[in-house]
Amino acid sequence: MLVSLVLLLLGALAAVLAPRLVARAHWSEREPIVALWVWQCVVAAVLLSFALSMTFSAAAAWQLVRGHVFAPAPQAVVEAYALGVGGPWAAGLAVLLACGGLWSAAMLTREIRTARAQRRRRRRDLLVRAPLMPGEETEGERLVVLEGERPDAWWLPGSAPQLVITTAALRRLKGRQLDAVLAHEQGHARARHDWLLHVSGALAAGFPQIPVFAAFRDEMHRLVELSADDMASKRFGRLTIALALVELNEERGVFDPCPPHHDQLPQRVNRLLAAAPRLAPVHRLKLTAAAALVPVVPVLVAFVPALRALG
Repeated sequence: MLVSLVLLLLGALAAVLAPRLVARAHWSEREPIVALWVWQCVVAAVLLSFALSMTFSAAAAWQLVRGHVFAPAPQAVVEAYALGVGGPWAAGLAVLLACGGLWSAAMLTREIRTARAQRRRRRRDLLVRAPLMPGEETEGERLVVLEGERPDAWWLPGSAPQLVITTAALRRLKGRQLDAVLAHEQGHARARHDWLLHVSGALAAGFPQIPVFAAFRDEMHRLVELSADDMASKRFGRLTIALALVELNEERGVFDPCPPHHDQLPQRVNRLLAAAPRLAPVHRLKLTAAAALVPVVPVLVAFVPALRALG
């Protein structure tokens, strides 16, 4: 039962302290792809800590669960976990954490269903405004041009992904700026950023009081845009994608002295124009490897009594 409580405490501490620690990393804007990986590993460690705590609490509370979890383990290993001293607290903790897991699954299911319903509605609108030509196939990536006075471009994910751009955007984007915008949106699709946004949104909606999940959602929205900017800038240059962002969003007032609250476009453009150097490859590799070890920590904690029992 002690292992279960330690894992619960470890998950709670990570959920509270991780956002503050990751926020101090000033390299995240220089390496948004690495930052995305770090955040995923941190959230995975928190969820794994709670899942393992639930497992050991259930094993301490019910013999049936204990038999399945420790079926292949020697008796000395089972005794090392002191599963019989939990009492009613073990059952209550296991039920509480199981409810949290079910609630997370329900929130993710709702998030995915809502996103699919929105995509279906937007696809119906697109077919009305831009119907398929005779003989045109819907398979593969399809570029849809919409008549519109507002310059805009967006990617519509799904089984048949579509890139939508308005005629106003075509008129404003010059030279390779259009190619840069297309590369930015394709970067979102190829990296499956929509799934990151679904998972982070579901966790934040299900547990709004847990700091790590709210920060995870906010950082995912920011970092996926930065990483897509970098994907486009590798092919067409930072200046090209920066000018394209300005052309697409200038009329929205986001570059005014008092821009709309929380709009990140000015920061994205400034970042592209500043062209801060990337981290050294060795540094990126160290950060990636260190982040990958974070979810291993709760697993090691879970196996400490067994390793001690086995000498």
